[in-house]
Amino acid sequence: MAQTELRRGWTTGACAAAAARAAGTALLTGTFPDPVSITLPRGSASFGLAHRATEGSSATAGVVKDAGDDPDVTHGALVLATVQQSSDEGVHFAAGEGVGTVTKPGLAVAVGEPAINPKPRELIARELAAVARENRIDAGFHVTLSIPGGERLAAKTSNARLGIEGGLSVLGTSGIVIPYSCASWIHSIHRGIDVARATGTSHIVLSTGRTSEQVAQQRYELPDSALIEMGDFAGATLTYLARHPIPRVTIAGGFAKLSKFARGVRDLHSSRSRVDISALAAQLEQLGADLAAVEAARRSHSAGAVLELAETRGLPLASSVARRVREVASASLTGRVDIDVLVVARNGAVIGTAGP
Repeated sequence: MAQTELRRGWTTGACAAAAARAAGTALLTGTFPDPVSITLPRGSASFGLAHRATEGSSATAGVVKDAGDDPDVTHGALVLATVQQSSDEGVHFAAGEGVGTVTKPGLAVAVGEPAINPKPRELIARELAAVARENRIDAGFHVTLSIPGGERLAAKTSNARLGIEGGLSVLGTSGIVIPYSCASWIHSIHRGIDVARATGTSHIVLSTGRTSEQVAQQRYELPDSALIEMGDFAGATLTYLARHPIPRVTIAGGFAKLSKFARGVRDLHSSRSRVDISALAAQLEQLGADLAAVEAARRSHSAGAVLELAETRGLPLASSVARRVREVASASLTGRVDIDVLVVARNGAVIGTAGP
């Protein structure tokens, strides 16, 4: 059976720009365009309106975000833009319900500003400038973006760690969401590193999951802002960290994922990379395992089974994997970062370490 192509969607920034154009048009003409069309960096897009209202000197329009087939937490959220004319030039932004405010340095938006990224701001400003030209009006605008329920949705993101309080960020570069590109996750990893650097954090944790993250946090008594859940994106994280180094890094994760990391695998997701059982068996042999154990390891169907073989024979396989992870990370970070590694079992026990 042929695979069905996954459906693309629209970023929060694109939805906000469409809502702002519709509200701006209604403000100047008294009529809401529906659907409303906007120009994106690569092409154009049309959006149906889910909300429209005028009150006094303002107009509000809303678009429901469609993230396509991507598992985006904001899929189905209502993005509202309230537009007023301003005596000042340009477009000025405010955070309404469900849109966060930046409270820490290091992000692309200054502290105290609404968490609306530069590209969505540019897109909204361009659309409102076009509306003003079309109606032969020389005016600035004040735009308030709101996402009802956004504060609840933000609890499922890394916004709190990044210092974005009160709601979601309005993101988007191209305006298009590519399903399962995980761009927002990688974006949050990069911004986490930026915030750590800007706040003078000298020790961060890169974890593959919540259990290992919590273990590392307790072990080193680190604040939440030092925690970066890289998940499966080892390569993207190391590449960014090489350009934006932090003095000390702890890598913490489960045995199976770190055994892949130890081989230089950059994407640790189970659908995109597999544990190399033969490599683990070879490590067992190097640690002094007898031939029967090595052969049993080669016949194993999981990393956990090989680890169990090592543990029953008192062989430090998890620490061997940790040392190799440290070597891979050190090579990527070119010696400018002190690295240690924790291999963490599902029950939270530290079963292997490497580094200072």
